[in-house]
Amino acid sequence: MEASFWHAKWEKSEIGFHQDDFNPLLLEHFGALSLPAGSRVLVPLCGKTRDILWLLESGYRVVGVELSRVAVDQLFADMELQPAISRTGPLTRFAVEDLDIYCGDIFDLTGSELGQIDAVYDRAALVALPVAMRQRYADHLAAVTGRARQLLIAYEYDQSLQEGPPFAVSADEIRHLYSPHYKPTLLASTEVAGGLRGKCPATEHVWQLQPA
Repeated sequence: MEASFWHAKWEKSEIGFHQDDFNPLLLEHFGALSLPAGSRVLVPLCGKTRDILWLLESGYRVVGVELSRVAVDQLFADMELQPAISRTGPLTRFAVEDLDIYCGDIFDLTGSELGQIDAVYDRAALVALPVAMRQRYADHLAAVTGRARQLLIAYEYDQSLQEGPPFAVSADEIRHLYSPHYKPTLLASTEVAGGLRGKCPATEHVWQLQPA
């Protein structure tokens, strides 16, 4: 998707994809990554997700990347935090204790700027990208994190019945995208209650990606 698409969504508050509660699949399956307290977790295309708060309260340090400044400002406002703001190349860094958010294009983020990452939690990044961008994204994430383990949540449904995002990403595509760097393991599948946006049946798949 063009950056303008997401900027417009946030500026118009068209954020039906935002969840007000912690994602139950995160709560149920994040333990599969076996991360010790203090581990640093990357949340790509994070928006203002409350899952960041859950990760912090669970004893992890968190790094987020988000294109929209509106989303970043709302994230810190919701958490009642005042971040220190600095420029780092083409990105803007918002920092408080145990939390760093980089505002800008995720493809501009380098491994040296990002620093040590122990795991990635991808609930809304891969499924937000059209097919032409997904391999670049998967390769970039593996490169800048040093192939850190991942918990990945993806949707599967009949794409002809519903336009994305979120886009449908099949199991075969997951394996194709990540197999150069990871061994993908399907942890769970659950039907989306009421269908995706109430329009078509959909399944959420939870994947664990371990470095190959």
